[in-house]
Amino acid sequence: MSKKTFDFAQALLTWFDSHGRKNLPWQKPITPYRVWLSEIMLQQTQVETVIPYFERFLENFPSIDKLASAKQDDVLHLWTGLGYYARARNLHKCAQVVMEQYKGTFPKKLEQLVELPGIGPSTAAAIASIAFKKPTAILDGNVKRVLARFHAIDTWPGDSKTTKILWAHADEHMPKERCADYTQAIMDLGATLCTRSKPQCNICPMHTPCQARIQNRTAELPKRKPAKAKPTKHTQMLIILNTHGSILLEQRPQTGIWGGLWSLPELHTDKDALEHVSQTYGDVLSCRLHKEIKHVFSHYTLKIAPISLQLKQSINIVCEGKQALWYSLEEPQKLGLAAPVKKLLESMAE
Repeated sequence: MSKKTFDFAQALLTWFDSHGRKNLPWQKPITPYRVWLSEIMLQQTQVETVIPYFERFLENFPSIDKLASAKQDDVLHLWTGLGYYARARNLHKCAQVVMEQYKGTFPKKLEQLVELPGIGPSTAAAIASIAFKKPTAILDGNVKRVLARFHAIDTWPGDSKTTKILWAHADEHMPKERCADYTQAIMDLGATLCTRSKPQCNICPMHTPCQARIQNRTAELPKRKPAKAKPTKHTQMLIILNTHGSILLEQRPQTGIWGGLWSLPELHTDKDALEHVSQTYGDVLSCRLHKEIKHVFSHYTLKIAPISLQLKQSINIVCEGKQALWYSLEEPQKLGLAAPVKKLLESMAE
């Protein structure tokens, strides 16, 4: 059977009816708010990881008005550990925009959805197709992999020219009916069968006409991003304890890595931590270097040297241009914490 005579959408929907996932938390019931929340969380994150975060979010923010009126710290606290924290900040902003500009109801037009904070073309299309039953094709990572293999696309999907080709194929296969099922189906196919490693081609509904399978190229398609050396950066994180055992935290700027999260004060590796803390916060009773931590970002690796310093006297915090607080290990405040900072604080509490 050739690709020309093969009904991609029908084959996919037939497979979905028997094998598709229909009991995910955001599928019952399907609402624009739940679809939007799940789509943002699922960006670059697996379903199994997202489920508990999604359920906790709904418990705390069951509706968009509750989310819009929440404090950013409360939102980031529930997001801690999920990564890519700009998503959480944009989620919060988006909720506020929807409340202010659309009276708490998500717009149905694709061009309006795309203009909302944190919603790109694929996420907007997912909301339109799943929540509003519109024939708007999506192009997330799973869909890119399915289409790149089915059509044997020989270039990296992240390339702008390749992305245009993939969008054209996505639009080509998008049916006019059962739009929500189709969108869920093609995501499911990429997540469960057409996986990056060990795809299950023998039970895939696209088995016969798939060009990657025919050419025996499923292992090499889609093409990987051209290799580029990932730099390593170094920093010292200061675990400054007052006489009550609380630890000094500072809120990071809203933009950049860990934007808006609370973190430990950092010091360049060529600076003397003991001297810096003594001059800034007063006499230090003890100083201890902890085991180095490695934290991997998408574009660089951060190596952290944690140093705990016990102050002789408790002080009032003075941090020019920064928000700061004493974090209680016994009664921890609900704050958004950078992942390695959360681990360090937990280790100090043990």
